[in-house]
Amino acid sequence: MQVQPAATRGHGLLEPLLARLRAQRANALIPAPLREGRILDIGCGTYPYFLSHTYFREKFAIDQQSPHAVHPGVTWHTLDLNRTPTLPFDSEFFTAVTLLAVVEHLDPGSLVAIFGEVYRTLIPGGRVIVTTPAAWSGRLLFWMARLGLVSPEEIREHIYAYTLPLLGWYFGKAGFDMEKARFGYFELHANMWAAAEK
Repeated sequence: MQVQPAATRGHGLLEPLLARLRAQRANALIPAPLREGRILDIGCGTYPYFLSHTYFREKFAIDQQSPHAVHPGVTWHTLDLNRTPTLPFDSEFFTAVTLLAVVEHLDPGSLVAIFGEVYRTLIPGGRVIVTTPAAWSGRLLFWMARLGLVSPEEIREHIYAYTLPLLGWYFGKAGFDMEKARFGYFELHANMWAAAEK
């Protein structure tokens, strides 16, 4: 029997379920025509769970750590975006970019530049999708980490908590049209999603 790689660093009983729910939410927000192009998953972790559970013609991944193993069909770039908030891709290269459970790990001072890079690398009509814990859920996540339900390693690295209006502000600063942005909650309002079209 083959063991599924961990969806996150560290261990937490609920991590596989939470990764699956994030992947389902992101997949539901990506229209079929975009899947014939390229996707970039930023902050995918050492095992690109979402990319392994979605269809795209070409898949790219960025994380600050190298992968534990080779992932066929995924082009990997090791890059610390907190240090270097630029993407090593041509303009209008991707049809979709995802940041799933990653913006809370990024320096808020770099986030405008990172979202600007996302905007630059998306084709017209391309889409960015973000998921992040709701700002109110910080204490809940620390409690869950203490109980071993979520990865303590991941929770300790949360730098900042966001609200949906604040994510909208970052989208706007990067150039996204707020008329083409949508926002919502999932996982009993403990997590948020935001999507914007270029």
